[in-house]
Amino acid sequence: MKSILNPKYAVLSPHLPKMKTTSLISWASESFFRNHSTRSLSNLQLNSTPLSLSNFICSAQNPRNLPMEASRPPSAEIHGIVGPLFAGKTTALLRPNITSFQVRPRKKGPNLDKILKGLCISGRLAEAVGLLCRTGLPVHPRTYSLLLQDSILRKEYKKGRRIHAQMIVVGYVPNEYLKTKLLILYAKSGYLDNAHVLFNNLVEKGLISWNAIIAGYVQKGLEEVGLGFFYSMRQFGLRPDQYTFASVFRACAAVAALEPGKQAHGVMIKCQIRDNVVVNSALIDMYFKCSSICDGKRLFDQCLSRNTITWTALISGYGQHGRVVEVIESFHRMISEGFRPNYVTYLAVLSACSHGGLIDEGWKYFLSMTREYGIQPRGKHYAAMVDLLGRAGKLKEAYEFVLNSPFKEHSSVWGALVGACKLHGDMGLLKVASKKFFELEPANAGKHVVLANAYANSGLWDSVEEVRTVMRKSGMAKEPGYSRIEVQREVCFFFKGDVSHQQSDEIYKLIKEMTSIIMDADNTPDLSGS
Repeated sequence: MKSILNPKYAVLSPHLPKMKTTSLISWASESFFRNHSTRSLSNLQLNSTPLSLSNFICSAQNPRNLPMEASRPPSAEIHGIVGPLFAGKTTALLRPNITSFQVRPRKKGPNLDKILKGLCISGRLAEAVGLLCRTGLPVHPRTYSLLLQDSILRKEYKKGRRIHAQMIVVGYVPNEYLKTKLLILYAKSGYLDNAHVLFNNLVEKGLISWNAIIAGYVQKGLEEVGLGFFYSMRQFGLRPDQYTFASVFRACAAVAALEPGKQAHGVMIKCQIRDNVVVNSALIDMYFKCSSICDGKRLFDQCLSRNTITWTALISGYGQHGRVVEVIESFHRMISEGFRPNYVTYLAVLSACSHGGLIDEGWKYFLSMTREYGIQPRGKHYAAMVDLLGRAGKLKEAYEFVLNSPFKEHSSVWGALVGACKLHGDMGLLKVASKKFFELEPANAGKHVVLANAYANSGLWDSVEEVRTVMRKSGMAKEPGYSRIEVQREVCFFFKGDVSHQQSDEIYKLIKEMTSIIMDADNTPDLSGS
């Protein structure tokens, strides 16, 4: 035995009897020649049951027997791996490198499941997915489920798709539970075609699968499709839960569909889902975005449980309708009741100060983010401050603020400055700001139109033609503006110059009459912006 373990003798023959191989590995693992144990193991083709591997693992779990260095790099032909893969305290003891050994392919990998589970528990998802794909072996459904769940929680959707690809390669047919996991994965990652196929292939569509497909479409901006799935789910007799309603209210808020939102609210009450902070926050946001301010405020007052998100929904709702006073009052009330604002709350407050021309207050709130709550302002906060200064005509101060900000390489702050320069007709600074903006976003058609309109307002027609020429050569075209309105429980879309509606003549006649009334009231809106 000693002669075999001595490095000056030949490598252990792979044709030794099974028990001798097993005994040798067990003995070597407990000896002081640990590096030789792993080297011998890597050259074996183990024909036995996992007994030989078990001996090695048991020995490896003893921190006194850990190898000082890897005996060889991992092979691309691995079919099994030993390493820091065991759940619990052993994971922290084993070294990060994985010692590999080659075995003959098997139909099942009983130890591979434990290895993959250990990698997931120790936060090494990438290694787990890589190992799964290299081995080419199917694993237990629970292992697939664990890997997919970890991919979803960590938002590592690409790795989740690799797991699905490995299932296909090895010919593994997922059960209904795994199909639901895959549906959630594809829905969350925006691959709705794949999600739809998986959804249709489900024999039994449970509430989780319905929630996943609804949330996927709403998240992708296809709110009408998401609402259609909600109605279908109701026809199948399923009882919605809080996750269903959270998605439905977000969809109704996005398309300003008040009546469907109210109907969903009624269904929620019948389902006895009340005092859920997440759902109530989405519902408040829906009422405000549908211009039902009184209903949104009434619902907020009825909430027994509130958190920062609930308060932010109220403050943002007031801000969307220009209720500056209510925004400031609600913000101070939120603070007085012991709730900490977040970056979204502050963005709503700064935007309200901008629209209300509250420069001093805006500076105070901007500085309090870091001083009082340790919130580092983001690019949108700096853009809101640029908009605040720009609207007040302090363009030079706004320009210096951009140059001294940590987000001077972000397009949002320069975009805000471009808008302010157009508003006040400062062509010199407009050229500087637009040049920097287009360096960061060269294909932004909307801002090119804003720039052309600004030149047109100043009579600089040569500059207007230059901008339009750039747009033509680059193939840029601004997406047509559109409006959507709910009429008799149906959401209608109207694009600029659209005459496809059967009542288009009557609609345009009414718009002309309303425009005339507005102009007579000397309250003409500025429609030349982006």
